[in-house]
Amino acid sequence: MPRVLVVEDEPAIAESLGYALKRDGYDVVHAPTLAEAVVRLDDVEIVLLDLMLPDGSGFEVIGRARRVKSPPAIIVLSSRDDEADRVAALETGADDYVTKPFSPREVVARVRAVLRRAAPEKEKQGERVAAAMPLAVDEPSRRATVNGRPVDLTRVEFDLLACLLSAPGRVFTRAQLIDRVWGDGFAITDRTIDSHVKALRRKVADAGGDASLLETVRGVGYRVTDQPGS
Repeated sequence: MPRVLVVEDEPAIAESLGYALKRDGYDVVHAPTLAEAVVRLDDVEIVLLDLMLPDGSGFEVIGRARRVKSPPAIIVLSSRDDEADRVAALETGADDYVTKPFSPREVVARVRAVLRRAAPEKEKQGERVAAAMPLAVDEPSRRATVNGRPVDLTRVEFDLLACLLSAPGRVFTRAQLIDRVWGDGFAITDRTIDSHVKALRRKVADAGGDASLLETVRGVGYRVTDQPGS
């Protein structure tokens, strides 16, 4: 998964962002100062950047980020909400600008959106893989098929399959699946997820498909593959 650098000197904010990002499957590193941030720019895909750092301005991080071999995407997180600050950050090279206070879940959604825009070819490749999958879902009609044959799924089974098919090959943790399918406020256990996946596999097999397309990644979660047993 992409590595996210959180440049933030407020421990509570950094911790809440780190938790939300890790829950969504991202690898997270933290830099509370400008000095620590600039040495980590080469090995991350995206930076969440506070402009007001104890040892300098976040604008220097933006400038340095644009000079590395593979520049990371940058989302500015700032309590400064003046239009001039937004314009300056975006014109300097930031990809997005979020004002404090913010919801960590909103920031995670922004991260996903910025990474999609930054890697269109990777997204197209994922779409091609999804198109070739024996399993398919049509979300507007909420219909699922196995090799073109319809499968009768419950709401939860459909949403689980749709989530897994949104990124073929990607491993979704149980926590991510709970967040995507049920959302906040539901006391769902890992065992519940396992039971739904088991039922989903059975229905795939009953429809003539290969149940091993839904792979268990031991100790992590589940993924959909187009090469079962590989």
